[in-house]
Amino acid sequence: MELKDKLLASFMAFEEKIDIQSELHELRSNAIKNFENKGFPTKKEEAWKYTSLNAVLKNDFSVFPKKENTIEFKDVKKYFLHEIDTYKVVFIDGIFSSFLSATTHDGIDVCLMSSALTKPKYKMVIDTYFNQIANKEDSLTSLNTAFSLEGAYINIPKSKVVEKPIEIIYFSTGNEAALMVQPRNLVVVGENAHVQIVERHQSLNSNPVLTNSVTEIFAQKRAIVDYYKIQNDVQTANLIDNTYIAQKQESRVAVHTFSFGGNITRNNLNFYHQGERIDSTLKGITIIGDKQHVDHYTLVQHATPNCESHQNYKTILNDSATGVFNGKIFVEKEAQKTDAFQQNNNILIGDKATINAKPQLEIFADDVKCSHGCTIGQLDESAMFYMQQRGIPKKEAKALLMYAFTSEVTNSVKIPELKAKIARIIADKLGVNMGFDL
Repeated sequence: MELKDKLLASFMAFEEKIDIQSELHELRSNAIKNFENKGFPTKKEEAWKYTSLNAVLKNDFSVFPKKENTIEFKDVKKYFLHEIDTYKVVFIDGIFSSFLSATTHDGIDVCLMSSALTKPKYKMVIDTYFNQIANKEDSLTSLNTAFSLEGAYINIPKSKVVEKPIEIIYFSTGNEAALMVQPRNLVVVGENAHVQIVERHQSLNSNPVLTNSVTEIFAQKRAIVDYYKIQNDVQTANLIDNTYIAQKQESRVAVHTFSFGGNITRNNLNFYHQGERIDSTLKGITIIGDKQHVDHYTLVQHATPNCESHQNYKTILNDSATGVFNGKIFVEKEAQKTDAFQQNNNILIGDKATINAKPQLEIFADDVKCSHGCTIGQLDESAMFYMQQRGIPKKEAKALLMYAFTSEVTNSVKIPELKAKIARIIADKLGVNMGFDL
């Protein structure tokens, strides 16, 4: 049975298990109908022109894990920010792990979507925010909505500065021959509140995994949100990440995406401006090799005046790896005084590596400052020669240049322990000892 048919056949049983009388029934039903009509995206669609899911969908994925699995902390400690104290929301094969998690209701809500979707105390927040900015026409977002049940629910009240970072980690044990999981995250950050969030998806063996994730983030007036995505999975893991962000007046949201592992990774990152003097930051580093594929698809919709957005994506491709960057800045007629910047720089160090880049500007306002740039090239031979002349071996010289190439993005990470972890991963990917304890 094809995966689409399996999902459609499983939907009714899923709804009956979670209560078909739920107020979400109509929402889920409409979502599954949209997925049924559209199916999985193909390369015939412009937005998926360079990314094919055909090989992934041939796997016989289990839609639901057969049993709850446990993991010892010592076996996964390296995937956490264990150097500092954090709130933790951890899932194993899509099921919440109370043993590995450290949630709280002490002044803030860091808990589960399953609780938020079913308990009356959360009804007002769910009615106000759930599925409000997610693209209801997107087939994979619709699929996630239809099966939405578990994930992280984070609600930060007005004027609250969250003192500890929040980690959201999804582990796949590989106890299933192949598994599909569909986490759903909702993050609401109140006026003048500040939060730092780190999200990671991690497989623990080489059995195929397909993750179809949706995250909605709402930043109220003057809220500050720093969101970090760590994508360093095994090469049999596939991730489709849909993130939707709505920003109110004077809010600041930054999303850093670090893509180092996995088979196929597709990041859909969408920002929507709903007030003046908003600041949006989108930064990413991609370092992949072999036949890995990473696709970044970004949208910033400037709908209001006096707002800024800054995009900076760095890519290093080795072997036969493939990268895609499709970045779109949309400036509506009302969005005067917009300042939007987009930069995508790519280094190909493999003879068969490929990058497909398509920066886009659509501007309907006449008083704006918008720019975009894209470069594709190889390492500077003169710089390599200069370093080798000063006694630096070729391998180390090459790594130093590539490390410097990424530093513009890593330097903006605001959690020191996370910055150090990213630096270690980059050094490891480049195959050299940069003075870090790997």
